[in-house]
Amino acid sequence: MVMGTVRLQKEEFCMNVMIIGCGNLLRSDDGAGPMLIRKLWEHGVPPGVRLADGGTAGMDVAFQIGDAEELILVDACKSGDEPGTIFEIPGEEVETPPLKDVNLHDFRWDHAIALGRWLLKSRFPKKVTVFLIEAENISYGFGLSRTVDNALDRLADELLQRLGGKKSEA
Repeated sequence: MVMGTVRLQKEEFCMNVMIIGCGNLLRSDDGAGPMLIRKLWEHGVPPGVRLADGGTAGMDVAFQIGDAEELILVDACKSGDEPGTIFEIPGEEVETPPLKDVNLHDFRWDHAIALGRWLLKSRFPKKVTVFLIEAENISYGFGLSRTVDNALDRLADELLQRLGGKKSEA
């Protein structure tokens, strides 16, 4: 599902939620995931919601999942769509089993979902949702483009609303 100016589907998240932001803060808009975690942290999240900066280490993502009932992953993407577009995708649609001979450098969050499912078995989250934000600029540098920063504000507000928290004062 694509989210631009259109609202995301209305549904309730359960209240044992893990939100992990993935990406590289040193590659401009690729830092969208960790920057969303910072925005949510600053606004405050309701009880039962945990936040983690997954950075660029997919293996760390697998170990952050823990006993969450619901997992939300956020990352940047370059699909060729309009910068700032937000895609909401069920986790099972992007889950990638670890490849044979994959090394830790190549191990991404999509591999982490598969590893977590295998490792945690019945403790794996019942629901996994991935939000991808179309990047405008992923060259070396710190800081988000205005377009992606605005998209993160929209996504933060939507997630807080779904989770029963307060909207930001942006």
